Amino acid sequence: MRSRQWAAAAVTALAVATATTGPAHAESDPGVTDGAFLKTVHQGNLAEIEAGHDAQKNGTSACVKNTGAIFVRDHTKLDGDVTALAGKLKVSLPSAPTAEQKQQLMEIRTKAGTGAYDGAWLSAQAENHRKTLGLIDQQIASGRNAQITAAAKAARPVVAMHLALVKGGVCHGQSSTRTVPAGDGGMAAGAEASGGMTGAVAGGAAVAGTLVAGATVLFVRRRRTKAASVRR
Repeated sequence: MRSRQWAAAAVTALAVATATTGPAHAESDPGVTDGAFLKTVHQGNLAEIEAGHDAQKNGTSACVKNTGAIFVRDHTKLDGDVTALAGKLKVSLPSAPTAEQKQQLMEIRTKAGTGAYDGAWLSAQAENHRKTLGLIDQQIASGRNAQITAAAKAARPVVAMHLALVKGGVCHGQSSTRTVPAGDGGMAAGAEASGGMTGAVAGGAAVAGTLVAGATVLFVRRRRTKAASVRR
C-alpha cells in the first residue's frame, strides 16, 4: 500500500516539475510554429531580394526601380538577423525561395521592359507584403519563443513601410534613386535647413554691420562739420 502511495506521489511531483519548467523551455527553444516562422520569413526575404534586383533591371519607371533597391537593402538586413537567430537556436533554414515564389517572379519577368511589368510587380509585392505582415502579427500574438517574437516585432515597421510603398499595386515611393538611411533623413534635412539659416543670419549680420559702420562714420562727420561751423 505504501509503495503505491509513493508511486502516486512521484508521478504528481514529476507532473508539477514538468508544468513548472515548460514555459522556460519554450522561451529558449523554438517550437514547431516558431521554427516554421523563421523558415517562412527567410524564404520570403530571399524572394524579395531577388524581386528587388529584378525590378532594378526590368522596371520601366524610376519609382519601381528605386522601390526595388529599397527592398533589396532592407530584406538583406532583415534576413541577416533571421539567419543569425536561426543559427543561435539551431533552426535549419531553406537555401532558396519556394517554388511558388520562383514561379511568380518568372511570370512577371515575361513582361520585362514594358509598363505591364511595373503593374504586375507592384501588385505581387503588395500581396506578398500583406501576407508577410499577417504572418508577423500572428507570431507576435501567439509565438512561444521570446527571441523570435522580438525579431518579428522589430521587422514589422519595415514590412509595413514596404507595403505602404506598393499598396494597391501602385508605386508610392520616390521617383529618385537617391535614398537616405533610416534615421538620418530628418537630421540631414535639419542640417541643410540649419546651414541655410546660418548663412542667411551671417549674411544679415554682415549687412547690418556695414550699415552700422556707415551710420557711425556719417554721424562723426556731421559732428565735426557742426563743430567747425561753431568755431567760425
